[in-house]
Amino acid sequence: MTVSTRTEDYIVTDRGGIVENRHAVHAAIVNASGRLLYSVGDPRRITLARSTAKTAQALAILETGAAERFAFDDADVALLCASHSSEARHVARSRRMLARVPRLREADLRCGGHPAVSDEVNRAWVRSGFVPTGICNNCSGKHVGMLAGAAVLGVPFEGYERPDHPMQVRVKRVTEDLAGLESSDGDGDHIAWGVDGCNLPAPAMPLKDLARTFVAFAQAADSSAVDGESKAAPVNGGDNGTKIAITEERTRRMARIFHAMSDYPEMVGGEGRFCTLFMRAYGGGLIGKLGADGCYGVGIRASQQTARICGDGDSEGQALGLAVKIEDGSIEILYVAVVEILKHLGIGDPETWRRLSHFHRLERKNTMNVVTGQVTPVFEVLPVDVEL
Repeated sequence: MTVSTRTEDYIVTDRGGIVENRHAVHAAIVNASGRLLYSVGDPRRITLARSTAKTAQALAILETGAAERFAFDDADVALLCASHSSEARHVARSRRMLARVPRLREADLRCGGHPAVSDEVNRAWVRSGFVPTGICNNCSGKHVGMLAGAAVLGVPFEGYERPDHPMQVRVKRVTEDLAGLESSDGDGDHIAWGVDGCNLPAPAMPLKDLARTFVAFAQAADSSAVDGESKAAPVNGGDNGTKIAITEERTRRMARIFHAMSDYPEMVGGEGRFCTLFMRAYGGGLIGKLGADGCYGVGIRASQQTARICGDGDSEGQALGLAVKIEDGSIEILYVAVVEILKHLGIGDPETWRRLSHFHRLERKNTMNVVTGQVTPVFEVLPVDVEL
């Protein structure tokens, strides 16, 4: 397979027609078998998944049996995947989840406090003199989930954030399974590991493989919808030749994560947040997850729209995965790119895109509210050239 890596794929900001910034865009779109279909920029760019990894991390938590042991409902599962706004509902739910795990205390959390993602929440904290602690961290749901998993495994809470802790070993294995890659420092496509902002291990991988992890969740949701039962998803194989057997039990849990996110998008983000409004706009047809420093992952369920993209003659289509990276880490520009790519592919309709227009069609205004410039996508979403 040959992919033309373009160096002129940007989103441009201007003032009065004068180019001010060019934000380089990279993206990969894959089908349910993991084959790269379309690309923007460099679809093999090694990218730290950051919080886009939370779907895989949530799966590792569910596979310990923690959700059943501690009666986590679907809104709780959505919070496992969240980079939430620290709204009262988010913090309260994190506290309730924590309280269900015997001997677990907030002091066990190794994520730390930080200013809320929400400006409104921050203003309220400042007015009241409140100092946020770990339970207020935007990743608190995931951290509580990791500790709940440790409790089920019968291993210590201490050190749960370290790569060698049994909970993180499970996360590593699940991440490798979904991406179809091994963790390695060697040559070729692999998963490398850093440390995320919330103090947990953070995987880095080629964008095309990050997209594979998201298509797996959409594929699981499609498989579980057959006759209302969980069915084992088909083998996920990519252009690197790796085959991933997804078991029926894993399919059921992945489908639960997909539906939890799409049914409770307010838990994944918060009031006015892109992830929340994005999933609402698509009405259960996809899930989307932000990662810090300009990374985004989308899992898209099969439909007649995906059938046109896959071009495989299947009227029902295949699930698709999308991973996007903005080279300079701009989150604002990232949202423009995600909507623009889906619009180019024909995923959605005019009403869907209208509901997201304030993230997509941006203007630059000055302090007198005068429009001084525009934000314009100038990249192309190109089909991949496959050599037979």
